[in-house]
Amino acid sequence: MIGELREGPLHRELKRRLAAPGDAFEVRVDGFVIDLVRADGELVEVQTGGFSALRTKLDALLDRHRMRIVHPVPTERRIVRVDEHGEVLSTRPSPKKPGAATIFEGLVSFPTLLSHPHLTIEVLLCREDHVRAPAPVRGRRYLRDPGQRVLREVLERVELRGPADLATLLPELQAPFTTRELAAAMKVPLPLAQKAAACCRALEVFADAGKRGRAPLHGWGLDPRTNGMGRDA
Repeated sequence: MIGELREGPLHRELKRRLAAPGDAFEVRVDGFVIDLVRADGELVEVQTGGFSALRTKLDALLDRHRMRIVHPVPTERRIVRVDEHGEVLSTRPSPKKPGAATIFEGLVSFPTLLSHPHLTIEVLLCREDHVRAPAPVRGRRYLRDPGQRVLREVLERVELRGPADLATLLPELQAPFTTRELAAAMKVPLPLAQKAAACCRALEVFADAGKRGRAPLHGWGLDPRTNGMGRDA
C-alpha cells in the first residue's frame, strides 16, 4: 500500500495495534494519505518523529475532520546491537527515560492547534528496543547510529484534547518562575523546557509575569492541579 515501503517497524506495529474492525490503512483523504481512517471517520496519524511535516495536512483537514496524532515516547528503551545477519551481539538499557512531557518537542511546531476541537494528541509511553549495527557508521561529518525502533509494549496512554490537558504534564511550581527553574522542576534539559514554555504561552497555560533581570518570568494561566484558571488568579 501507499507509504508502507517507507515506514519503519515501530510505525507499522503501532498502526496494527491501533486498528479496529472497520478501520482502513493508508487512505487518501482530500489529497492527503492518512495512516489510519477509523470506521467512525476519525483520521489517525502515527508520528514517530517531529511534527513539522504534519502542519500542511492539519491546516487542510482539521476544520472538516476529527484528527488524532499518535506519538510514541520510548520511556523504557534497550540498545540492541546486531550483526549483519541479525544476530544479537549485546543488549544494554538506555539511561534516558523520557516522559509524556517530551510531546512539547513536537507540539512547538503548532501549539495553538491543540485548542482546535477536532484535534486529539495521544502520547504512548512505550517499552522499546533500539536495534543498531555493531558500531556507528561514519558519515561525511560525524558518526551515525540511527538504528530502528522496535515496539515491545505500550505502558501508558496520555490523551491531550486541549490546554487544560497539557497543563497536567507540568509540575507544581510557585509563580513567578523562569524557564530555567521550569527545567529544573520538570527534570528535563533547558531546550525542552523552553519549548514547553513557548507552547504554554501560546495556549495561555502560562501568563507573562515580567522579568527577573533579563530572564522572562512566567505565571500560571491554567492550574495543572485543577485544570482551572491559574493559582495566581
